[in-house]
Amino acid sequence: MASSPQQPPPFATQNPTAQGPGQGPPVSGTGALPGAFSNLQISRGAAPPPGAPRGLTPQQAPPAFAALSGPPPAAARPFFPGSPPAPPFVRAPTAAASVSPPFGGQPGVVSQQPPPFGGPPGAASQPPPPFGVAPGVVSQAPPPFGGPPTAASQAPPPFGGPPAMASQVPSPFVGHSVAASQAAPFGVPPVAGSHPPPFGGPPGAGPHPAPPLRQTFPGQSGPMASAAAWTQPTPPSFGAPQQSPPPFSSRPVGQPPFATQSAPVAQQLPFMGPPRANAPAFGPPSWQTQGAGSGAMQPPMRMPGIPGSMQPNTLGPPGTPTMTYSPHAGTQVSTPSKIDPNQIPRPMPESSVIIYETRQGGQATIPPAASSEFIVKDTGNCSPRLMRCTVNQIPCTGDLLMTSGMPLALMVQPFSLPHPSEEPIQLVDFGEMGPIRCSRCKAYINPFMKFVDQGRHFVCNLCGFRNDTPREYMCNLGPDGRRRDADDRPELSRGTVEFVATKEFLVRDPMPAVYFFLIDVSMNAIQTGATAAACSAISQSISDLPEGPRTMVGIATFDSAIHFYSLKRAQQQPLMLIVPDVQDVYTPLQTDLILPVSECRENLEQLLESIPNMFENNRVADSAFGAAMKAGFLAMKSTGGKLLVFQSVLPSLGIGSLSAREAEGRANITTGDKEAHKLLQPVDNTLQTMALEFAEYQVCVDVFLTTQSYVDIASISVVPQTTGGRVYYYYPFSALSDPAKLFNDLRWNISRPQGFEAVMRVRCSQGLQVQDYFGNFCKRVPTDIDLPAIDSDKTVMVTFKHDDKLPENVECGFQCALLYTTVYGQRRIRVINLSLSCTNLLANLFRYADLETQFACFLKQAANGIPTSSLPRIRDEATNTCINILQSYRKHCASVTSSGQLILPEALKLLPLYTLALVKSVGLRTDGRLDDRSYWISLVSSVSVVLAVPLVFPRLIPIHDLTSRDDDDSLVPSPLMLKSENVQEDGVYLLENGEDGLVYVGNMVNPATLEQIFGVSSLAALPAQASLLTISLILFLKL
Repeated sequence: MASSPQQPPPFATQNPTAQGPGQGPPVSGTGALPGAFSNLQISRGAAPPPGAPRGLTPQQAPPAFAALSGPPPAAARPFFPGSPPAPPFVRAPTAAASVSPPFGGQPGVVSQQPPPFGGPPGAASQPPPPFGVAPGVVSQAPPPFGGPPTAASQAPPPFGGPPAMASQVPSPFVGHSVAASQAAPFGVPPVAGSHPPPFGGPPGAGPHPAPPLRQTFPGQSGPMASAAAWTQPTPPSFGAPQQSPPPFSSRPVGQPPFATQSAPVAQQLPFMGPPRANAPAFGPPSWQTQGAGSGAMQPPMRMPGIPGSMQPNTLGPPGTPTMTYSPHAGTQVSTPSKIDPNQIPRPMPESSVIIYETRQGGQATIPPAASSEFIVKDTGNCSPRLMRCTVNQIPCTGDLLMTSGMPLALMVQPFSLPHPSEEPIQLVDFGEMGPIRCSRCKAYINPFMKFVDQGRHFVCNLCGFRNDTPREYMCNLGPDGRRRDADDRPELSRGTVEFVATKEFLVRDPMPAVYFFLIDVSMNAIQTGATAAACSAISQSISDLPEGPRTMVGIATFDSAIHFYSLKRAQQQPLMLIVPDVQDVYTPLQTDLILPVSECRENLEQLLESIPNMFENNRVADSAFGAAMKAGFLAMKSTGGKLLVFQSVLPSLGIGSLSAREAEGRANITTGDKEAHKLLQPVDNTLQTMALEFAEYQVCVDVFLTTQSYVDIASISVVPQTTGGRVYYYYPFSALSDPAKLFNDLRWNISRPQGFEAVMRVRCSQGLQVQDYFGNFCKRVPTDIDLPAIDSDKTVMVTFKHDDKLPENVECGFQCALLYTTVYGQRRIRVINLSLSCTNLLANLFRYADLETQFACFLKQAANGIPTSSLPRIRDEATNTCINILQSYRKHCASVTSSGQLILPEALKLLPLYTLALVKSVGLRTDGRLDDRSYWISLVSSVSVVLAVPLVFPRLIPIHDLTSRDDDDSLVPSPLMLKSENVQEDGVYLLENGEDGLVYVGNMVNPATLEQIFGVSSLAALPAQASLLTISLILFLKL
């Protein structure tokens, strides 16, 4: 019998985010290592996924090196909103009584030329230069008042070698210069029209005020962009004079399609290394405070060909030596034949914890690198863990944004795990009145709304509308124009706050926390041990489900038919109910299939223990995957919840059945196959239509693929991506090592901070509008996205475009509003605010670029384009995006330089390295399996900023000296640079990217070290599978 259809809950129609007007080629791995390293096989068995630890008991904390995706420390869990004890309520009283300057100044333009052949004599030897400066560089202190420095020189090297170069001592805007013989990376010649103006142009400068400069982080060379010059022999030029740069309205040459709506970059921060989540709960003894400093600047030089609007404050790459005109310019110089790897910019790990205040002195401060360890003090802007922008100063015009070649986007991770030492997000209850909102755009009250007329009105910071202040919310203003109670109200002083949702946001009672498990019991799943592993993982994870009567569970198994189980306590053993029809599925019972955990725990544990034995002799090889999901959905339709599916083979029966599109011998996508990308698209719309229905009724699907063959992830992943879930992939599944990983993934999936039946909208200031959303969600209307479930590991990317010019003297605001239900049944609205300065200066965009956020944006855009374009085209687009950004900087912000030099802005000096890593990644290589590539695309769709870089640029961790480290040292050592010189034959190393792990054991490792780490005394006794090595390592670390 078929159940009668029900109407979906119209949550998308009534939500807190009602929109108002105006809103709206085969290559080795990136860190490839020589010798036996390249021959080891990577097993996923014990590879740490991006959000869960390995080999742990439920009571243990996650691995420290798993960054921010693992379970929170014990000290942090009570602070998650929605879990008891709840944060104190702040109730509104019944009766009452900015223009920010730009972040920093603009340094003077400096220029660089290759020295004459041989170079002038008389150079003095210098101590080793700081990181990023070429050996042999002679430094001088800059003269006062911004005058040109006196040239320092070196004697010509013997045998006609290249002369050393002269450089200035780093000033507040210092950079670095690296000598080499190669042209720009990727082998692309300079784009026509990108050459600087002719030599000898008359410099011109005007006085400018000196805005405050930010304080630099440890290991950071300076806040402004630097120039890394990789010198190439330059022949004399006989051509026509070089052309002036085009105005802002022209598009950079070679701009890739997916970067046309590029964004400004507001902050520059060098990469601070991989996340160090291994520090003590309250930080190490030494602390560093990061804020905004102040300093003076040199008057900039006038550059011919630059538009007049940019001319007065044009910035040059600090650290590029100022070279006077030389008659020897263009003379061919003999240089080394190979780039020195030690001089290539590399990520530098950060050793200390940073105390970061989100605003100081009435303006936004530059956030630390996402990969660094920091403690946030919310002083008006949100934590950068929750929301961060690709730039930290917003371009005033779309032309300026397009000229930069950079994207303008937000990375929003609403449930990102906080540092244990951070304050919890405050919960505010306005009672029946509900939270204060703008009458026009419906933005929520925030610290950037300005109260006027003695508090009787407030002006919206997003749309500028003047609103009446409710009588019960009125308060007098102080001499500074702020409300006298502003510091006492979280909604007026914090960048992130939660409001208790009122009845207007409820169309039904909040849904319970429902978890329904679907287990594959086909012949392949039984024989490989996948069914037993799934049952064991579920049984061990039951204790991690949220406590309380609202937590409910259900279970079913499937092969060519679907088997439901009634778990009523009154029954001595569970009752099996079989549904043989896999074309028109139904639920055999309307009740007793989903029950509270407290009422069916014993029967559930008994059933899970008996399922492997029950189907031990099953010879049915078919799998009705789609029909089983539809049947599970029908059982959950009235409540919604999470549907967790364990699948082992290619679906072959019933609804959504698939065929093997990847034949033997055609496992790889070759560059010669122009239609190969179509194999990365869903085979049809059947599963997509099903997923839309799931999302409509608030059902989230997570799929655990425990397989040893092709399963067509390109088609299967549509369901998790549309419903807010994700795919977990275990290939080839091993019953020896993968059950531990499966258990940890499942345990973290159901125990991490999360919310249900969520609706999210991002609003921005007038002059900007939301262009698109990227992530795992369902989008029915242009302005909102529906998330049947959202958790601490999910990130949504939001891109923006200009629809008008932004005023330079007003900050640009962004607000994310998320309506969701906690696992304990409370309906809440999480509001995340960010306000950034606007700028008309292109150099400020490069100066305040956020490298990791921009790379995460490029990564998601590349993954999004793989199913619709050929791999060579995607690789070219990724490469050209990097080239266009650097070309724009060279053309508009760098002074006259040789065409053989690569000029890198300090904030983006690692972008070429990361772009190369992206091109060599699993998703873009030509030798990958279809399922591997499809899984990579699915993974990248919701990956966080902190895990985006390690995913393609892995971390190399030495583990052979752990026992000799001091007790005060952090548990996991700092990662090493990815160089072959760092891998010694007497060492043991872990290479991991958050998803896969590889343990390399040298041939000359001390037997005592092997005994301490792996429990064996010789190389011959080591397990054959790398996953077993990783498990032994985790047990040794006691993570």
